[in-house]
Amino acid sequence: MRLRMILLMAVTALTAACGGVESDTSAAAVADVPAEPVALWGAEGGFVTATTNVLRPPRVVLYGDGLVIVDASKQMTLTDAEAGEVVARMEEYLTGQPPTAAPRPGAPSVTDLPDTVLGVRGKDGKSLEVRVPALEQLADFYPKQLVDAKKLMEGLATRAAAEGADYVATRVRMVAEGAESAEGKPSPWPEGVPEPSGVVDPVWQEDVEGAAASALTKAVPAGQQSGRPLFRTGSGTTYVLSWRFLLPHEQSPASPAPGQKS
Repeated sequence: MRLRMILLMAVTALTAACGGVESDTSAAAVADVPAEPVALWGAEGGFVTATTNVLRPPRVVLYGDGLVIVDASKQMTLTDAEAGEVVARMEEYLTGQPPTAAPRPGAPSVTDLPDTVLGVRGKDGKSLEVRVPALEQLADFYPKQLVDAKKLMEGLATRAAAEGADYVATRVRMVAEGAESAEGKPSPWPEGVPEPSGVVDPVWQEDVEGAAASALTKAVPAGQQSGRPLFRTGSGTTYVLSWRFLLPHEQSPASPAPGQKS
């Protein structure tokens, strides 16, 4: 409990993106949980679509109460001891690392790959965040601590995929991307879902809840977004609609997407 109270004293969220378990295995909306990430693994940049850039969540977020959310789609809960171990190890791995790591001389040149983002909030409340270009491809040219930090968070992702429950939330982030030249017959715009307004450059996004969120997730069921579902607005413009659930620390209507400035 002392560890939990120390972690909960950190009130500024990290933004960017373990052994035996006591997991929450019932799918349920997360509510009334501390919205302060204490450890994070994500990705930023790279050659991705505008929609992916806006919707991409952190790969793994650990919150102060032990809640772990993976890819904004799976969740589980760690014990206090497990959460404390993750925070302590991440703090050990990231302490002394530069804000942006550079590979050792002799590393091959790579382009258009995302930066790995590793973050932790230590027991003293201070944040450590390190960006590592092309860590997966150039792992042999980076300090072992950065590779170990990523492996630690990957372990949480693997456990959540095997043991966790589906993550759902009351608010979702929707993105509409223009698709006038896309092949396929568009469906009528879903009733109750707001239509894009203003400038769509290159995408339009909005955070929605309530009836609008329900209508959106019904029109584009989870797992079917990769099929690029087409919809036509009342004015005749065709868009691809995509969405994801917002994370607990993104639940404020004014919250920016991970890695974006408000």
